[in-house]
Amino acid sequence: MNFTNKSIALSKIGMAIALGSAALGTVHAQEDRFAKVEIKTQQLTPSVSVLFGAGGNIGVSHGEDGTILIDDQFAPLTAKIQAAVANLGASPVKFLINTHWHGDHTGGNENLGNAGAVIMAHDNVRIRMVSEQRRGDNITPPSPKAALPVVTYAEGLKLHLNGEEVRAIGLAPAHTDGDTLIHWTKSNVIHMGDTFFNKVTFPFVDLSSGGDVRGVVAAADKALALANDDTKIIPGHGPVATKADLQAYRTMVSEIIGKVETAMADGKSLDEIKAMKPAAGYGVATDGFIKPDGFVETVYTSLGGK
Repeated sequence: MNFTNKSIALSKIGMAIALGSAALGTVHAQEDRFAKVEIKTQQLTPSVSVLFGAGGNIGVSHGEDGTILIDDQFAPLTAKIQAAVANLGASPVKFLINTHWHGDHTGGNENLGNAGAVIMAHDNVRIRMVSEQRRGDNITPPSPKAALPVVTYAEGLKLHLNGEEVRAIGLAPAHTDGDTLIHWTKSNVIHMGDTFFNKVTFPFVDLSSGGDVRGVVAAADKALALANDDTKIIPGHGPVATKADLQAYRTMVSEIIGKVETAMADGKSLDEIKAMKPAAGYGVATDGFIKPDGFVETVYTSLGGK
């Protein structure tokens, strides 16, 4: 090997080491991120609670017939979630319902499936999980068999467990094309998945997963028709809400759609519509995952804008 070739070889080795170190750094960063997550519990009724951690809010109901989990966040958090469930006095998870397919709601599926949980979800959740999904530059590979829903539905199903009827209600495309609303009829609790973000961000409508901004309004209408002033509503993200909170959210989304739709009919461009600030003044965090202008652009695109 001459000096030049030796230098090139050493350079390649150095690059490989650097890339390997960067990859290990990413893995360690993720491990550190989840290692620091604390699962917090809020009891809503004697048999229904919500767990907050990293990712979508988790609903839990338990009793003599077994424990039902709604969503399961990320795989590294499964042990912590199982511990939080046990601290409620509940048995290990027997049934798991996914409100949609996104990884911050289904990341623990494989772990819980291998532990014996029966996984249920909308038909389109399984369809998306068995195939590669793309959103921009983000690619999600197919899920392993143990992570897949084994019971699926279009309109929904009912579970008669622990002294009450638990309804899984399939929704028209909203956040995605596979959303489910969960209604505990006796406990008067509703879990809306990511069709409802309570104050922490503007709505995320995943158009690449068949989402539709008008469907977000329809999902809110569905839940509002089931709710009363005493109903506790679990959003996909954010604190537990009331019917009044959900009504305000529904009004916001509907009004923003109306403003954007009117501006589009007047021939305004997306930049001109953003300059109008149609999402301002609703009391939603402007530094959340979805910014005001980002939601306006989603509305514009969902309504057919180019």
